[in-house]
Amino acid sequence: MKTILIIGAGKSTSVLISYLHKQSFAMDFQIQIADKDVAPVQKIAGSLERCQITSLDIFNEIQRRALITKATIVISMLPARFHIIIAKDCLNLKKHLITASYVSPEMQALHKDAVKNNLLFLNEMGVDPGIDHMSAMQIIDQIREQGGKMLLFESFTGGLIAPENDTNLWNYKFTWNPRNVVLAGQGGAAEFIQEGTYKYIPYHKLFRRTEFLHIEGYGKFEAYANRNSLHYREKYGLDNILTLYRGTMRRIGFSKAWNIFVQLGMTADNYQLHHSEDMSYRDFVNLFLAYSPTDSVELKLRHYLKIDQDDNIWDKLLELDIFSATKKIGIKNATPAQALQKILEDTWTLQDHEKDMIVMYHKFGYELNGQKKQKDATMVCVGKNATETAMAKTVGLPVGIAALQILKNKLQLSGVHIPINKEIYESVLNELKKHDIVFNEKESLYLGYNPNGVQG
Repeated sequence: MKTILIIGAGKSTSVLISYLHKQSFAMDFQIQIADKDVAPVQKIAGSLERCQITSLDIFNEIQRRALITKATIVISMLPARFHIIIAKDCLNLKKHLITASYVSPEMQALHKDAVKNNLLFLNEMGVDPGIDHMSAMQIIDQIREQGGKMLLFESFTGGLIAPENDTNLWNYKFTWNPRNVVLAGQGGAAEFIQEGTYKYIPYHKLFRRTEFLHIEGYGKFEAYANRNSLHYREKYGLDNILTLYRGTMRRIGFSKAWNIFVQLGMTADNYQLHHSEDMSYRDFVNLFLAYSPTDSVELKLRHYLKIDQDDNIWDKLLELDIFSATKKIGIKNATPAQALQKILEDTWTLQDHEKDMIVMYHKFGYELNGQKKQKDATMVCVGKNATETAMAKTVGLPVGIAALQILKNKLQLSGVHIPINKEIYESVLNELKKHDIVFNEKESLYLGYNPNGVQG
């Protein structure tokens, strides 16, 4: 019997497992799920007839390869840095591979060998990256087929809290890997093009340069630039486009408050803190402030970052209980980013009944038959609870749909790919519609680039 092997079963896999299991009877395949910690997986899949669960240390080469050898298709839902380990095994053992992560240089280097072995290594098959690529390319291709010329493309995605559970001052809770949220934007300047001019935003300024957006029925949002929008210029066939910008969405005011952590240095992940396991939250904050024999930590922070008493940023910091002298970091040799993550998880962890929300917005400016037009496409997906989240749905379903397409021999591709060609995106988007992941489109006259107000 054919087998789909899922390696890594974190927060984004609940809907993937459920979807594949429902399809497994008609298509006659088994699902093997491998993770270091099987207890959470047992809660999701322990009672599912066609699911087998195995404890796996991915650094155990013999065990890892034994599982991959028995698989027909491998899905890696591991942290992105571990995909290359699985990919090399898949290459040696002649197995197709799917991930929801960005293509790394190491993964791209396997392209020729994957082609030679007639293997498909399909990456960026989640929500962002993933659904953003597919939905954007579908409209871009439609514009080109009509004879249109692309002038502008902007794309924004946010993993947020659903309005009915939006109860904290930050208007935010973790809906995916918290570490990725804390480290967002690091590793180089954000790069994009606006009206034909290259733009760069260094990390220490990233969260003070935000665009404002409005999503009908859901209100106002802000967006900060993703690290490298230009990476997709050639892939999307937009070499001559005047404006190309990709960003991450949050509710208004989040970025300005988050910038406090950036300016203090709390998001750094390149050094360790001494005695962090016994350090209080208050002590952690004080690490980044000048010594004073008389001033309190609160007063020093206010003065250092010039936070006025009536600024609601202060209320946001208090809400996190960041000045607690009793709560401990509790992590040995923690980096500042790890310590900050621990503090945030106290307040920003979804409760069992709470729902998250994925919001995606594309803006296309183009010229057709001498007339300049604009098309807006928006998608909002709300989760069911803290397990069947919108994040798990929008990450897991595209991965699962692609796996079934490969299983049915519907994708005649080989090499390292992302889902930007019609052969992939058409079938996936059609299936996503059946699960209420739908884009609403609206056309208007194109009036040129309008940032809707840029802060900073």
